[in-house]
Amino acid sequence: MDDLSEPAEGTAPAVGRTSRMPLPRLRLTRDASHGPLDGAWWPRCDELERELPALIGSLDPSVGTVTHVTVGTAAWHDAPQKVTAPGHVIEVVLTDLAAEAHAITVDCGTVGRWELLVIPPDEPAGTAAELLSAAAAPGNSLPAPRLLALAECGPDGQDTWESEGGAGLR
Repeated sequence: MDDLSEPAEGTAPAVGRTSRMPLPRLRLTRDASHGPLDGAWWPRCDELERELPALIGSLDPSVGTVTHVTVGTAAWHDAPQKVTAPGHVIEVVLTDLAAEAHAITVDCGTVGRWELLVIPPDEPAGTAAELLSAAAAPGNSLPAPRLLALAECGPDGQDTWESEGGAGLR
């Protein structure tokens, strides 16, 4: 299942990473003219204070310091207001907006921000791999809730998925 534990596409490994902190299951788009998502993240559990430091630590240090993240209460119902990451504290903003239900916004102040699909930790590895790829695919125009809904359709949702620009999600 951890075969997706690789550095984020287009990022360098964090300096000073310990061997006890597993790499996050993360894919980022390389397309500068991306859609509503910049990629996807598949955490191992639903405890943000355990998962967020690895996610933040995997980002290329040249993007700057992550100042805060916005997460949906549907996916992170017990999220703390602050999380300690390597070298600093990150403010956690909670939202109950439907569009943010399965997404995380990682904000680096004036340097940049990423909107990532959050794949549920208990998602089967095959489906999670397809969602990681679909969310980071150039030209993806689907927001996080729609991608997850299509993944839940299973084989019967294939025609709908492909007609909306996705490929390979079963």
